This record gives sequence, C-alpha cells and structure tokens, in this order.
Amino acid sequence: IVQHVVALEVILRQYIQGLAVALLLVLQGPGFSQPAVAGILDTEAALADRILGDENAPLTIIEYSSLGCPHCKAFHSDTFPMIKKEFIDTGKVRMIYRDYPLGARAMAAAMIARCAPAPRYFGMIELFFDKQQEWSQAEDALAALSKVAKFGGMSGDDVAECLKNQALLDGIRGRAEDAKFDFEIAATPSFLVGGEDGQKIEGALSAEDFRDVIQKALN
Repeated sequence: IVQHVVALEVILRQYIQGLAVALLLVLQGPGFSQPAVAGILDTEAALADRILGDENAPLTIIEYSSLGCPHCKAFHSDTFPMIKKEFIDTGKVRMIYRDYPLGARAMAAAMIARCAPAPRYFGMIELFFDKQQEWSQAEDALAALSKVAKFGGMSGDDVAECLKNQALLDGIRGRAEDAKFDFEIAATPSFLVGGEDGQKIEGALSAEDFRDVIQKALN
C-alpha cells in the first residue's frame, strides 16, 4: 500500500509541475529510451477548438470532458449518438469539444488525440472512450495509449514525441483552468448549452433528458 501511495504522489507531483517529459517517463516506466524525432507539431493548430456541425447552427453546445472519465464515456456511448443524428447532422446544433483531463493518463490521451490529423480527431476521441478500460488500467500505459493512436495514423515514435510537447500540455491544462475560473467547470462531463453564455449542465444526462434540454434551448 505504501508503494502505491508513493507512486501516486510522484505522478501527481509531476503532473502538477506540468513536465511533459516527466509525463512520458511516468507512462513509459522503466527502460525508457529516447524516441526518434517525429514530425514537428503545429501546437496552435493542435489546441484549436474541435467542432462538429454547421458553423451557422442556431445552437452551440460546448462539452468539457475527460477521456478517462467513465461518465464521459457513458455520455458518448449512450447520449451523443442521438445528439449527432437528430441535431448536429440536421444543422441545428454545433458541438465544441474541449479537454478537461483528470489525471496523467487522461492528459496523455488528450494530447495524443490533438496530435493526430485533425480530420481523425473525433474518431480518436470515440476510440479512447471505447477503449478506456484498457488504457486507463493497463500496466504499460504508453503501449496501451499507442495502440489506440495507431488508428489515428500515429506511430509509437509520434506518440512519444507528442507527449514531450510542453507547449501542448501547458495549453490543454491552461484552458482547463480557464474553464474552471470562467465557467465554474468542476466536474466532467459538463456542458454549456448556448455557448459560453449559455446554461451549464453537469453530468451524463440520458438521451431523452438531453433531447429535452436541446429542444428547450432551440425554442
């Protein structure tokens, strides 16, 4: 038990300090070796909002989510398909996804998804949710995360290089902190229905309940 407590304290200390290389070391564990240099990431583009739907849609919904959060997974599995089919694909809702990672592994997953080619981003998000149990519990976290990343066209070296990007880590963490300060986001998933000035909804609502929220907002 003492060993687990000490290990957790080390992970939290490294995460709080925001050391991207330390994050990689934590995920990799013993035997870490310097990876080959992958392509240079456009960090500004990687940090841009990821958006689904018509930019002229009458309603904007902002989602704050952690890829390691079971409730977020439940939302994306049980509720989001309805939102996409009934409201996003029909031009009624524009959905903005923003990271609010809780823990080192969730931060790593968020970074990897943003390092993937932008057109594959939402596919990566769904894959990370679908495989959440595997990479969140795996003894070799980096290998498990890299396995998911392959579907986004990323090699193991690409993943390792991505996780060393300090600017990307700082950007994701900084925007999560802004959300906490500006919109009092404190749990995941949380939603701003109507954009940044809209109604805040917390928790993985059922498809039926979320449909009612959207219909009221549209009306």
